[in-house]
Amino acid sequence: MSAIHATALVDPGARLAPGVKVGAYTIIGAGVEIAEGCRIGPHCVLSGPSRIGRDNVIHSHATIGNDPQDKKYHGEPTELVLGDRNTIFEFTTVSRGTSDGGGCTRIGDDNWIMAYVHIAHDCIVGNQCILANNATLAGHVTLEDWVILGGFAGIHQFCKVGAHAFIGMGSLINADVLPFVMVADRYAEARGINSEGLKRRGFDGERIAAIKRAYRTLFVSGKPLADAKLELAQGAASSEDVRQMLAFIEASTRGLLR
Repeated sequence: MSAIHATALVDPGARLAPGVKVGAYTIIGAGVEIAEGCRIGPHCVLSGPSRIGRDNVIHSHATIGNDPQDKKYHGEPTELVLGDRNTIFEFTTVSRGTSDGGGCTRIGDDNWIMAYVHIAHDCIVGNQCILANNATLAGHVTLEDWVILGGFAGIHQFCKVGAHAFIGMGSLINADVLPFVMVADRYAEARGINSEGLKRRGFDGERIAAIKRAYRTLFVSGKPLADAKLELAQGAASSEDVRQMLAFIEASTRGLLR
C-alpha cells in the first residue's frame, strides 16, 4: 500500500501507485497520477492534471503542476508530464501548460532540479539536465538533453538551449543557445564549448575537435552567419555533431546567441 502520512490530504480523484510515500501536510489534488517508487516530501502541493512517472523524489515545499502564471489562462484543461527518476529539491515550482502553448509542460528523465527553480508553463526539459538553485525558465522554453544551468540563470520566453550546453551562473539568455556551447556573463555571450562536460559524457578527441572547429567558424572567424553556415555544411558531411549544430541553427526562431 502507499505510505501516506496521516496529515497529508490526498484527493479521491488522485491515483497513487502502491508504495508511493507522501510526507506530512502534503496536498495532492484531483487528476494527479503518481507511478511506482516515488517519494513526495512534506508540505508539497501537487495539482492536476499531472502525470508523474516512476522513482521521482520531490523534496519539501515543492509546488508541482500548479496553474500557469499566464493572464491569458482561464482554467482550460492543461497538464504536466514528469518522466522517471527526477530529483526535485525544495521550493521548486513547475506550472502546467496553456492552451495557446500546446497544453503541456513536459520534463523528461534523470534531471536534477535544485532548490527554488521555476519551470514555467509549456516548457520542455529533456533528459539528464541540471538546473542549479534559483534558475528560471520563462514560458515556452526548451532545454535539450544534458543542459546545465548555473544558479540564478534566467531563460527568456520561447528560447531554446541546445544539447550539452552550459549556462554560467547568473547569465540572462534572450536568444537560442547552440548545442555544446558554454555561455557566461549577465547578458550572456558564447565563451567556448563545454569541452569538460563532453569529455565526461564520452566524447572522444575527434568529436570535440570537430565541434571546436564549428564553434570557431561561428563565433571567432567574424564571418557573416550565412557564410559560416556554408562552412559548417562542409564539416557536417563527416560529423554528426556538426550536423546537429547546423540543424539547430536552421530551426532557431529567436536567433542565435553570439
